[in-house]
Formats: sequence, C-alpha cells, structure tokens
Amino acid sequence: MSRRHFVATSLAATAGLMAGVGTLSCSPQKKSDIRVGLYTITLLGIWYKGEAMPLDQIVRKAREWGYTGIEIDGKRPHGNPLDWPTKRCKEFRSMANGEGIEIYGVAANNDFSSPIPEHRECQIAYVKDLIRMTSDLGAKTLRMFLAWPGVTKHPQVARYDIARDIWKYTHEKFTPEEIWSWCRDGMAECTKYAADAGVILALQNHKPVIDDYPDVLKMVKEINSPWLKVSLDAPIMNEKTEDYIRNAALAVGDLQVLSHFGGEYERGPDGKVIGEEFYRYFIKAMHEIGYNGYMSYELCHPLPVVNGETVGIEYAEKNAMLAAEFMNGLIKEVVSA
Repeated sequence: MSRRHFVATSLAATAGLMAGVGTLSCSPQKKSDIRVGLYTITLLGIWYKGEAMPLDQIVRKAREWGYTGIEIDGKRPHGNPLDWPTKRCKEFRSMANGEGIEIYGVAANNDFSSPIPEHRECQIAYVKDLIRMTSDLGAKTLRMFLAWPGVTKHPQVARYDIARDIWKYTHEKFTPEEIWSWCRDGMAECTKYAADAGVILALQNHKPVIDDYPDVLKMVKEINSPWLKVSLDAPIMNEKTEDYIRNAALAVGDLQVLSHFGGEYERGPDGKVIGEEFYRYFIKAMHEIGYNGYMSYELCHPLPVVNGETVGIEYAEKNAMLAAEFMNGLIKEVVSA
C-alpha cells in the first residue's frame, strides 16, 4: 500500500467511524467560553531577527495586548523542562497569577515517529519531563504532535525545509503502518505519565503522519484514554470551507481542549483588524459545540525580508497585539449574534 493510499484509506475509514460518535458527544446546548491566549513561540527569537523575549516580559505584554493566558513553548530559551525545576515553575506561576495571566498550556515539540528506537526513547523522556513541568506550572494541557520534524536556524532565522528533508529521508524506507505504530506506542506510554500527573495531552491535527482531524480521532480512539484529547486548529485543516470546519468541530465535540490561530494582521481603512474569513466559521463551530478553552495565537513561519534583512521583534509584537484584538472582537461578535 502506498503512503498516499494509506492516508486516504485511513481518513475515509476514520471519518465514517467517528462522525456519528463525535456528533453525539458534543453538547449543542452547552455554553461556550472561548478565551484568547498567546503562544510564546511568537516571541521566541526564531522567526524574526533578534533575541527571544523573556517569559516574565511576555506575561506583562500579553496582559497589555488583551490576552488572558499564555501557552509556553517547550524548548529553549522559553520552556525546555531541563531549565524548569519545580521551584522555578511555582515561582513563575505565582508571578503570572499576580499579573492576572493564566498559564493554560505548554507545547511539546515531539516526534514519536523515528525508525531509530533510541531517538523515540529520548522523545518519550522529553515529554515525560514536560508533563511534570506542565503540572508544576499549574497548566491543564500539554499540546502534542505525533511527529514534529523540527526547525533549523540558518544562519539567523529559522526555516522548515532542511528538517523536513531529513525527516523524509529517514522515513522513506518504512511503511505508514510501521510509522503509525511507533507513534501510537509513544503516545500510549506518555498518556500514562499524563494520567499520573493529572495533565491532559492535546493532539494537534498537524502533519506529518497526521493528515487532518480524522487521523487525530483515529489515534485518540486507539489510545482510548481520558487523558488524550484534541487540539483542532483551523489554519492547518485540509479544507477551510464552512461545512468542512463545522463537520470537523462536530466530529471532535467534547474532545476539544485547545486550539491555535495564526496569521499576520493589518488594520483596515475602517479601523478594524483584517483577518481570514475561515476564522469566523471556526469560532461559530466552536460556539456551537460549547467549546470551553483557549484560542492560542502563534506566529511561527518565515517572516518578511525588508532591505535584505528579516524583520525584527517589533513585527512580531505588532502582529501579536493585532491578533488579540481581531480574535477577541470576532468571538464577541459571533457569541452575541
């Protein structure tokens, strides 16, 4: 079976299995509570030219821009668990609480798909310590991938293509079924650690291995644990029509515990912040299923080059500020309609 054929078959089968279950599990009468948070990768010093913004400063900036919480990226210089013993986690949580900012999540950058067992075991150890850190920070959720190829910094700012080419090369001699099995084993083990710590793992609909939300639901079904749920994100869906987004939301239903949005923003002639129309469809769908959780803003793609130089941190700050205004306004508009 070809890789493409496997993915297509998996999607079709899973959609058929999960559509009815997800629709029944969601609660149309449940009141939604959609909040807007800031994912710290936006200010990590990867995609713009310059240094990372320290986390304590991000907390203050987030409150100033209109966010009510932050999601900490699980890598240096922000959130690698090697740098976050329990004492530091509790001190930071206390500081954030004092600023009125919730630490609602941590984001893993994990890859359970490697054909090399030693690599998979390193990733499990990393996630286990992230689960501990998430609990120590008082956060509820750890965002998860099945497979994350990573990024490289070359020479100043990040790029995806090198890491993706390496990932493709290391996996090309193995079947999709083998890769899926490695990912399932890694996720199943980490789910046990999450249960011990009282932390929810939120599996994102992010390529590779996962094609879209049916694969997320397939993995959740196979793991069959209340500690593994879903982070359904609109920007990375295969389709962004209103029907597709609504059907995805209904299929996921009460499993939805986290979501992300992205983009670059400008203010229009009328003073309103301009954003993608599909976010309206997504917020409507989240409101319909009674979603209670965060929309987490992330700026994590190559940014413009001006006069031969990649833009600096001021570009990321401007977009983070406008993104909060856009999403807060959209949620208010949809919910009050």
